[in-house]
Amino acid sequence: MRLSFTFIFTFLVMALITTPLLTGQEVIPRFTTVEPLSGKVGTEILITGENIGKANVAELYFTDGTTDIKTPMIEQTDTTIKCKIPPKVTPGVRYKLMLLTRGKEPKLIEQPVRVEIEE
Repeated sequence: MRLSFTFIFTFLVMALITTPLLTGQEVIPRFTTVEPLSGKVGTEILITGENIGKANVAELYFTDGTTDIKTPMIEQTDTTIKCKIPPKVTPGVRYKLMLLTRGKEPKLIEQPVRVEIEE
């Protein structure tokens, strides 16, 4: 079976066009667990997840849905972030964690993990 020049040329052009589109996808950071699940102000917590290193995550927040409280990251790798429960949180509230991505169009993304603040 002989392949025509037109078919081969079309195939090569399509391969060259689609390769950057497939490899240039944006990585989405995701938290999977947080330990401990509760603590007082100043308690150190460990967040685990995927794509959460310095190249992808710029900032970390505790959010109750109306107020976002930025907290510094103590350590950060591609799979873990260590931080402390910030002083401005309210005892008795379960806060979601939220991150700000890096890149051309940074996005705030609420994560599916929560930390309950003890009194």
